[in-house]
Amino acid sequence: MSVDTIAQDKSLRRAVMTVALLNLSYFSVEFAVAVSIGSVSLFADSIDFLEDTSLNLLILVGLYWSPRNRGRLGMVLSVILLIPGLATVWTAWLKFTSPIVPAPIPLSLTGLGALIVNTTCALILARFRGHGGSLTRAAFLSARNDALANIAIILTGVVTSYTVSAWPDLIVGLGIAAMNAGAAIEVWQAARIEHRQANSKP
Repeated sequence: MSVDTIAQDKSLRRAVMTVALLNLSYFSVEFAVAVSIGSVSLFADSIDFLEDTSLNLLILVGLYWSPRNRGRLGMVLSVILLIPGLATVWTAWLKFTSPIVPAPIPLSLTGLGALIVNTTCALILARFRGHGGSLTRAAFLSARNDALANIAIILTGVVTSYTVSAWPDLIVGLGIAAMNAGAAIEVWQAARIEHRQANSKP
């Protein structure tokens, strides 16, 4: 292993740990607001912050493993990416049966804070997405998708203030679930390729 590779591995581990701590910190903020205003989209995003914390901690462990085991872990992580989506669907169903219009200003402001955190995480991980295989790809995709979801949450607050309806929040929440499913498929495919390539080497 070259000196450059060792240095890059150390930088990647620091980056992943930083991202994990940022995700854990904002989870508590967003979850508290989601519960207080009854927002499905914020609930989905807060659970996603918790999932991202676990994801990055698993990646930190996986970086010490062989390419074959990294591929296996990548496939496990692709399943983990689906968990927030399932939780969101359940929450959306509960809200569908008893619609509650979330407060638009806290919704948008909390979404803006989440956007700042996720954009920071995506920028931190962007230069490492080609290093570490499916593991770092999982982390980058998750941060990128979360930033896009946060923009939708901010807009949801604006639309809700005009419509006074629970539907925008429900639709965005389900959209976040669908986005996580797409990311899970991408990570699974990358992990399968990585695992296959590792097995083909003598």
